[in-house]
Amino acid sequence: MEQGEAAVTHPHAQEPDRPSPDRTGVWLIGARGSVATTAVAGCAAVTAGLRPATGMVTETPPFAEAGLPALSSLVFGGHDTAACPLGKRAELLAEGGVLPHGLPSALHTELAAADQEIRTGGPLPGDTRGDEELIAAFAADITSFTRRHALRRTVVVNVASTEAVPEPGSTRLPASSLYAAAAVDAGCSYVNFTPSTGIRTAALADAAAARGLPYAGRDGKTGQTLLRSVLAPMFVQRALAVRAWSGSNLLGGGDGAALADPAAAAAKNAGKERVLADILGGAPEGEVHIDDVPALGDWKTAWDHIAFDGFLGTRMVLQTTWQGCDSALAAPLVLDLARLVARAHEAGLTGPLPELAFYFKDPDPGAPASLADQYAALLTLAARLGESR
Repeated sequence: MEQGEAAVTHPHAQEPDRPSPDRTGVWLIGARGSVATTAVAGCAAVTAGLRPATGMVTETPPFAEAGLPALSSLVFGGHDTAACPLGKRAELLAEGGVLPHGLPSALHTELAAADQEIRTGGPLPGDTRGDEELIAAFAADITSFTRRHALRRTVVVNVASTEAVPEPGSTRLPASSLYAAAAVDAGCSYVNFTPSTGIRTAALADAAAARGLPYAGRDGKTGQTLLRSVLAPMFVQRALAVRAWSGSNLLGGGDGAALADPAAAAAKNAGKERVLADILGGAPEGEVHIDDVPALGDWKTAWDHIAFDGFLGTRMVLQTTWQGCDSALAAPLVLDLARLVARAHEAGLTGPLPELAFYFKDPDPGAPASLADQYAALLTLAARLGESR
């Protein structure tokens, strides 16, 4: 879309033309990245019966009556600054063992269709547009997508690379907040699967509330922090004193490269450390270190070393190792969240959704910290959504 068009068409919450009750848009920020590509390919593979929905909580029995949009109804588009087509990206992921061999060829049509709906994001180097112009252009892209496909509604999901924490006193919004503002302007619900700022500014939260839009979380919980949210309650419930909890991460791919920046790593680690402080009642000694190992590609290894005291002060240690594929862990959660937040929007829920803390390192205020309690809250939300049908 040309800049002039975006300036004239500053979108607001309008129902799409000829809305279909059976079609829901998923607009991905970072749409050509590994997580987005795996989500699009995975949705198509499950819909076609080529693969099971392993890892998708919303495909389990407790969610059958929640009224969630069907996987077959999801239409994908998004923003990205990268030019690599989704089909090619999927082939590279298959070569790395992330996607099954032969799946990109089998899903060529679906990947090409989604790729046609990806628009250039930004701001790119040399872009002289101000925040309002960028927001208007991004929102126009989203609104055009929603109307062109006659979608009932669209949910915007940020799966882009982690950005550095904004400098104090900065007069410009970070890119993640530009996209969040565009989502609000376009009348869309919003999910932040990254540690970036996104909608977490007072002005954007107020704007979402004024428009009656729901939004969820920050930073998807896929590996090390997921395990921490299970283990930390065990120490509390068994009255064992945690003295220190240290961790290390080795990862490659785009995430590893982005997190090689100390400022971006700091944003990532904040969520990892928060879960321990919330559950244990204070942050124990120890830090999390992140190392970029390009040879690992989309695979990661996370170690935790937990020093704790038992009866009579006996000192003991628990060590854990988590090895997994980041994109394969994240993609089903992205699909879950898109369906849940779209349904919450349809049901009239507004503002932050702490009930979705199950999926996030840094959930919305008011959420429980342990995974068991978060899962219970998620089931309560599913029941509530089912009752509102």
